Amino acid sequence: MRVRPAHLALALLVGALPAVGISQERPSYSRADTLRGSVGPARAWWDVTFYDLHVRVTPADSSITGWNGITYRVLQPGQELQIDLQPPLEVDSMVLGGTKLTHRRDGNAFFVRLPGQQNPGEVHTVTVHYGGKPVVAVRPPWDGGFIWEEDGRGNPWVATANQGLGASAWWPNKDHGSEEPDSQRIAVTVPTPMVNVSNGRLRSTTVNDDGTTTWEWFVTLPINNYGIAVNAGSYAHWQEIFDGEDGPLTLDYWPLAENEEEARRQWAQVPPMMRCFEKWFGPYPFYADGYKLVETPHLGMEHQGAVAYGNGFQNGYRGTDLSGTGQGLKWDFIIIHESAHEWFANSVTAAESGDLWIHESLANYAESLYTECLTGSKEAGAEYVIGTRERIANDRPIIGDYGVNDQGSGDKYYKGGNMLHTLRQLVDDDERWRGTLRGLAREFRHQAVSSAQVETYLSEATGIPLAGFFQQYLRTTQVPTLELVREAGRLAYRWADVVPGFDMPVRVAVGEEPLTWIRPARDWKSMDAPVGAALRVDPNFYVALRVLDGR
Repeated sequence: MRVRPAHLALALLVGALPAVGISQERPSYSRADTLRGSVGPARAWWDVTFYDLHVRVTPADSSITGWNGITYRVLQPGQELQIDLQPPLEVDSMVLGGTKLTHRRDGNAFFVRLPGQQNPGEVHTVTVHYGGKPVVAVRPPWDGGFIWEEDGRGNPWVATANQGLGASAWWPNKDHGSEEPDSQRIAVTVPTPMVNVSNGRLRSTTVNDDGTTTWEWFVTLPINNYGIAVNAGSYAHWQEIFDGEDGPLTLDYWPLAENEEEARRQWAQVPPMMRCFEKWFGPYPFYADGYKLVETPHLGMEHQGAVAYGNGFQNGYRGTDLSGTGQGLKWDFIIIHESAHEWFANSVTAAESGDLWIHESLANYAESLYTECLTGSKEAGAEYVIGTRERIANDRPIIGDYGVNDQGSGDKYYKGGNMLHTLRQLVDDDERWRGTLRGLAREFRHQAVSSAQVETYLSEATGIPLAGFFQQYLRTTQVPTLELVREAGRLAYRWADVVPGFDMPVRVAVGEEPLTWIRPARDWKSMDAPVGAALRVDPNFYVALRVLDGR
């Protein structure tokens, strides 16, 4: 799926603002990073419409073999394709219409020469045959790849998790966030009696003569490539129907058979989660493909329509509360966070890895919204998100470098969530804020988008000029600081550590007075303040406070 044209006005404005507070130490990038993160000449001229993926998984020797039929539409004349597949996997052959193609390897990418120029509007299929022993995940899902484990009964248990590493760690594809097929088949062959659960809906199960079974799953809607998953093991299964905004939605549960009782207890959190997120974000984006929760030998991942779960059937994040407030122990972190990604990551997808705040900031913020839904208390949700500020590092800007494989700072989680919580305060109307979030999910449904597009949408939907706001929080490491100086019977105040164009009002209170709005600027302003009365800033705003001796 191609990226929608960006709103140039915002992009130009953002680019024109000075990069106040941005770290001068930028990462260095390899050629492989550039090939992976950029839409170069061998990627730009063709658009994937369908992947037909067939993989045989052999736990006995940790190997895979298979093929992927890559169907694409020609956008402009071209003759060379970049298809990505990472070592140690090897390509056996590439075929187009019965003709074997020549190709050369450049690190993690193969450049495929076609027999003749292809022209706009044509549709072709290149089939890539490949195999080997894929990279083994060391610290999944972060340092991802294939996971080869055993369950508690000694049965083989296999899964994939490869968001950071890339889908090309185990299957050949056009490995860039801007590219999503319109649909996809995932046919996985595993030793009988293993069960494989992948994305979409199960179309067929074929018992083969060689002691294996092929599980064919089909995704009817656009899907990001890192969301494609193998989950093979000794699974139990049950289903329930959720009465959702768009009608009946199937909820399928796939725990290990040995853990079914625990899963039935813990996974009862799914329907209330779905009810809350449909309220805040609109209808679940994949009714046609359903929702699944699948137990995995890794912590979790937002695999579209087949959310990976490995949190040990306990509340919190591995039993801990990331907010330090107690609110995070009232619900299961992996169910809530990873399911929120169905809206923001799987439906609304960042085209550039540098814009992954679109995934993680919104999913992080969804945790506080769920806390609010669960407790019935807006204050409880606020307490949760404010509590996560202790985890903000401000080491790098949230947005990473473009055109390379850079995912920006880890602050896209907690800082990004607090940025959105701050924006809710600026809107100061919860129904309008809810409408804004639902509109965001609707406007970019099933699309790969840029940060500029999302920023423009939020500015327009809220009616608030937000260019300086997003420049500050997404592209600098500085926290907006309200500086104060006490004068006779007055307080002088201004914004410090902010970019030009940062024009954010904030709620404050003097002494025991109620909260009221002020609009600081980079120049000093003042307000009445009784002698000895302290000024406090509404903690719902992610800002700092600095009291000076004088000016």
